[in-house]
Amino acid sequence: QVQLVESGGGLVQPGGSLRLSCVASGTILNIDAMGWYRQAPGKQRELVASVISGGNTKYADSVKGRFTISSGTAKNTVYLQMNNLKPEDTAVYYCHHLSTAQAMGILPGPTDYDYWGQGTQVTVSS
Repeated sequence: QVQLVESGGGLVQPGGSLRLSCVASGTILNIDAMGWYRQAPGKQRELVASVISGGNTKYADSVKGRFTISSGTAKNTVYLQMNNLKPEDTAVYYCHHLSTAQAMGILPGPTDYDYWGQGTQVTVSS
């Protein structure tokens, strides 16, 4: 089983920035892609950004131009640079390993029945 550990969240004012980190460990044969999800109170978890091992990225419309996903030097690490944060970005952020098809939105991503890490809370408020 793959363990996922997210970090880097916090409280930031609107317009501020945060950088989230994720490390996947455990039984990892090959990770094709990684994605960042978020879940706000009372809302469904949504995919906000994904990166495929070849470097292709995909973003939700709500974060395009503000968030940047990148892979670390190790394939099992991924980062999310979040700039110009807005109150509506407030959520718990999670990372997850994905297939290429999931990362590109062709197939559904992991569900609530899959293993998730503890997430990292991002709060944007003045």
